Amino acid sequence: MNPFNGLRIGLGMDSHRIAPGGPMVLGGLKLDVDMHFVGHSDADVLLHAITDALLSAASLPDIGQWFPNTAAENHGRDSADMLRIAVDAVRQKKLAILNLDCVVQLEKPKLSPHKEAMKIRIANILGIETDQVSIKGKTGEGVGEIGRGELCEATCVVLVYPAL
Repeated sequence: MNPFNGLRIGLGMDSHRIAPGGPMVLGGLKLDVDMHFVGHSDADVLLHAITDALLSAASLPDIGQWFPNTAAENHGRDSADMLRIAVDAVRQKKLAILNLDCVVQLEKPKLSPHKEAMKIRIANILGIETDQVSIKGKTGEGVGEIGRGELCEATCVVLVYPAL
């Protein structure tokens, strides 16, 4: 018996290397910068973390099982499409999103100018309100792979509840 009326939490994490040449796809947006994330899909590290968090909350297989990087149909795939499929799977389990909290660790570009647009885009994909989405940006302060601008990591925690 769940004492919290069916509340479930999911945790998602992702990381991608950074390479020269843009654009960078992050939070469902194409940022006009001269670097990009390296990956089989569009490598949107934030949407991948959100996708995994949702799948986790619903006790479903992870993003790698749903969208393997060995499958040709996932080459260059829009991560927003993968997130929509995950949201549909969560809804099929009769769960609804209460909120999500995301942290993006990235030396540059700075996220502050893009956070509101990312929140709007993510809320739109998820079919929720923007005040249910939190995005924080952290730098590596010049330390490690993140601080040297070689890597981006994203972590997302999502809270879901039984839909009526």
